[in-house]
Formats: sequence, C-alpha cells, structure tokens
Amino acid sequence: MFKRLLILCLLVVVLAVAGTGLWVWQGLNTLKTPVALSEPVLFNVEHGSTFSGVARQLERNGLVKDSLWLRLWGRLHPDRNLIQAGTYEFASGDTALAMVNKMVNGETKTWSVQFIEGWRFADLRAALERQDHLDIMSAGLTDAELMTRLGRPDEHPEGRFFPDTYVFTGQESDLDILRRAYDRMQSILQEEWQGKADDLPYESPYEALIMASIVEKETGVPDERSQIAGVFVRRLEKGMRLQTDPTVIYGLGDSYDGNITRKNLRTVTPYNTYRISGLPPTPIALPGREAIHAALHPDAGESLYFVARGDGSHVFSRTLQEHQRAVREFQLRRRSDYRSSPQTQ
Repeated sequence: MFKRLLILCLLVVVLAVAGTGLWVWQGLNTLKTPVALSEPVLFNVEHGSTFSGVARQLERNGLVKDSLWLRLWGRLHPDRNLIQAGTYEFASGDTALAMVNKMVNGETKTWSVQFIEGWRFADLRAALERQDHLDIMSAGLTDAELMTRLGRPDEHPEGRFFPDTYVFTGQESDLDILRRAYDRMQSILQEEWQGKADDLPYESPYEALIMASIVEKETGVPDERSQIAGVFVRRLEKGMRLQTDPTVIYGLGDSYDGNITRKNLRTVTPYNTYRISGLPPTPIALPGREAIHAALHPDAGESLYFVARGDGSHVFSRTLQEHQRAVREFQLRRRSDYRSSPQTQ
C-alpha cells in the first residue's frame, strides 16, 4: 500500500514538473510570436529603466501579452537584458525578443533635418521648430540668447552653421544639432583656410566666411562660384564697392517685398554694399563648402562686373562699358522666363 502511494506521489510530482515545464516552454515561446500592428509604433525607454520595468511597459502598450515571460527570459539571459535608453520603432511582425534585441543594441529610431545652402539663420530655426520629435529648447529665445546658450555669447549667428543633413534621436534637442552644425562649420572653415590661396584681402577666416555667404547667394552654378569670388576680391583690392544685391536684400530684412528698387539701393544699412565699402559686418546666409572654397580660391581673371543672364548664369565683364552693354541686353530687356537661379531637374 505504502509502495503504491509513493509511486503515485512520484507520478504526481513528475506530471506537475512536466506540466510546469510545458507551461513555461509555451510561455517563453510566446516571445517568438510576431506582434500584429496596423502601423509602426514608437516606444520610449527612459534613462535608468530596468528590464522588468520595460517588460511591464511593453505589456501596458499591448506589445506583449504577458510580461511575466519576458521578465523570466531576462532572468535566464542576464547578458541580454541591458536595455539602452532611447526611442525605438516597433513594426508589425516584430517579436518580443526582436524588440529586446533592438533595445539592447541601442537601435534607436532616428529622424533628420536638412539645412540648405543659402538659408538664413531664421530659416534654420524654423526648420528645427518643425521637427515633431526634437526637444525645442530655444523656443522663445532671441538669436543672441540662443548663441549664449550655445556658449558663443558675443557671436552673430548668421552663417555660422554648416548646411547639411543632420540625423538625430528622440533624446536630442535643437541645441544639440546646432552645436554639431556650428562645430562642423568651424572645422570646414579652418580646413579651407589652411589651404587658401596667397595674398587674399581677408584678415581672418570669418571675413572669408562673409565672402562665401555672398558667393552662395549670388550664384547656384558650381562653375561660377570662383568667378564670382574673383570679381569681388578684385573689387576689394581696388577699393571698389562690392555692389551686390543679396547684401542689400539682407539689410532690408522683413521690409523686402521681392523687388529691389532704386530707393532700396540708396537706403543706408550696415549691409548695403552700394553704400558701404568692404565686406558687410556678418555673413548673409549659410555658405556650403564649395562657396567657402571659392572664396578662398578666387578666379584669377580680370572681370570686375557680372550680370544675370536670366537662366541662372551670369555674363562677366572687364570694363564698365562691357557691363553696361550686358545690362541692357539681359536686364533692361528681360526674357519672359527670366530667373535668377539655375533650373532644377
């Protein structure tokens, strides 16, 4: 009798162990089941989050059915449960283990913002403010206050941020991107300055940056940049005023209505190069590397003037007489499809 009872007890234990094992095996297998989502979802892991806490958060968000099995898996795999903070994107077909792998490997969701050559600083700020997944810490700050936050309290912001595409995560702010763009501009400007041509009329890399911004606004034709820079450099060397419309437009600010008038050309501003000698006090736009290179490697020709043809390119002239003929041909008799920038494909 006792022997039969012992055997029965052992059988019950074996069945219980087997049943528990099967239950656990089935539970852990649910971690390999793809999740069904109508669209990708974003999942944020805060700094200091524990694996168990993240597992429960996944359950609350409907990304796993029962966090028990994920928490158990984490205990069984301590080398694979070190979750990294960040914002992650999960899509239909992802399994719980796939989600964990993304978070352990730090495969955070990224976005990007693009700063375009020729933009003003106001355009750059507007582009940052349009980013839904970026922490905008500069909201309400003046340009001067923003530069102070960046650790550059005595610098004018215009032209100091390199135009490029910047990738960011959900943990970054607009100030982080601005610091990267500022540092990149400084790096590129210094690189180009080191290889500059001899005998240029610039006293500092900053003056070259100012010139580059003018070149950037004057032409979008790559082959013309060094020619444009050459004209301006020769005018500086001869003591001639630059007389470039983009500086006039910049000086007018919000009062510019899209058309330059004779009154505009006579209006005295620190940027009106029809009224001031030398360079304006700051850049007028974001110059790209090609414009910076052109400003530091100007064409060695003889032209002192240029005028837009109306197809985005320019006619260059050595003398005022030649220039006046070009103005009559291309400006006073403008073609119906006149445009100041090249046609894009």
